[in-house]
Amino acid sequence: MVGIKDIAKRAGVSVSTVSNVLNNKKNVGEETRQRILRICEELSYQPNVAGKALKSGKPNTILFNFSDFDRSFYLKIINGISDYVNDNDFDLIICTDKSCEKYMNSSLTSGSIILDKKMQDDTLTRLAGENYPIVVLDRIMNNQYIKSVVVNNYEPMYEMIQGVIDRGYRSFGFVGGPEETADNKERYRAFRDALEANQIQFQQKSYFAGNYREKSGYTAAKILMLSRELPDCLVCANDNMAIGAMKAFRENGLRVPEDIAVTGFDNCDLAEAMGLTTVSIPNYERGYIAARYLIENIRGQRNVETFKISAKIIFRSSVGSKKQDI
Repeated sequence: MVGIKDIAKRAGVSVSTVSNVLNNKKNVGEETRQRILRICEELSYQPNVAGKALKSGKPNTILFNFSDFDRSFYLKIINGISDYVNDNDFDLIICTDKSCEKYMNSSLTSGSIILDKKMQDDTLTRLAGENYPIVVLDRIMNNQYIKSVVVNNYEPMYEMIQGVIDRGYRSFGFVGGPEETADNKERYRAFRDALEANQIQFQQKSYFAGNYREKSGYTAAKILMLSRELPDCLVCANDNMAIGAMKAFRENGLRVPEDIAVTGFDNCDLAEAMGLTTVSIPNYERGYIAARYLIENIRGQRNVETFKISAKIIFRSSVGSKKQDI
């Protein structure tokens, strides 16, 4: 592994001169600076970010923690975070699950962006502080060092269900995500409120617990098909589960939407190809905004008011019209 001493020897300068160049100090001549940077590139030298942080006590690195590789929207969020971080001369560490907690330390990282339902509120409260701000993307927290950047789930879900009802659908099933998550709670509440506002009853037997993954939607649809009566529409708390349900219906000869309509939430990469009616979340912007607020808080521009991201409804062929039947 190439080290700073190797760079110094190759360039014919002292270690401190190389260090000054890597830390963007102005006390090195331009010709020497360019020679050192060229040698770093030739030797594929990568600075030891953690070591530099430990030495200076002021890391220019933020941490993004997420919990599920199975959901494609994470990549868009990461792209948004990465673009803002790079534009502001910060480094980015990405990790998952429990391994992230050891990096949530002001001697290693400057702050964290969290999208991990497994990380408990009390853990975040314990780790956040004046010198360690946190941005959460999956919950609303009342803490002076934690900012919430969350999707506005309720209004678009309500409007989408109202749109489905306006197209003549009168009976519904629901496939939910993990019941403890804020997103699932808000989407389900909007679904129930829209039905109630239209005097449509919903029976609890028509609720299926999923986990936001395609297989759970597929399984829910298979169970639903064992019933003698299918609902007019199956509402899924995210696209992955909706796509799984659509695959199960089609494998068993059911037509979408002629025999049963399906809706999702997220507008994942496959949603358009599947003709899925859904709610589109601007995930790149979600990551970009989270990174912006975190770096502003790191720099002392304290802002912990909850920020809600707007989402829009996209009606596609998975929902038709049943008005002719009523």
